[in-house]
Amino acid sequence: MPDEGDTAPDFTAPLANGDIGEFTLSENLDDAPLVLAFFPGAFTGVCSHEMSELRDRMENFEEVGATVYGISVDSPFALNEFRDTLDLDFDLVSDADKDVIEQYDISMDFADLGVNDVAKRSVFVVNGDGDITYMWVSDDPGVEPDYDEVESAAADA
Repeated sequence: MPDEGDTAPDFTAPLANGDIGEFTLSENLDDAPLVLAFFPGAFTGVCSHEMSELRDRMENFEEVGATVYGISVDSPFALNEFRDTLDLDFDLVSDADKDVIEQYDISMDFADLGVNDVAKRSVFVVNGDGDITYMWVSDDPGVEPDYDEVESAAADA
């Protein structure tokens, strides 16, 4: 798993931005700091709350020049619907091929639900040099990040 101070693994994946585009981490470093908020799945209670909390704090992220992306293994089509349903004003990245969660080593299974290879709830802040300046990873999908801490990390990146 990459750690604070490491170069963030680069990736290219579909971007759900109301349409469907493409997102490459290294091509978006000019928009840094980048807040990469990984979540297990769209339309679930905790994930919906997390993405809504980030939406409600967007002004704070924008004040420090941070760009927020939500990332899950859902399809870009599902993520666009999720984005519309929650009225999110930031883009979502589809890791339907599960390559990104593998690179970041944050894959988890919900064996009791029969769901495999979803993202652990995680946040990585990446600076303009492509380095990870903050990371938070939970093995418990019901635990959300400390949003004040994420905001502070973005401000310090």
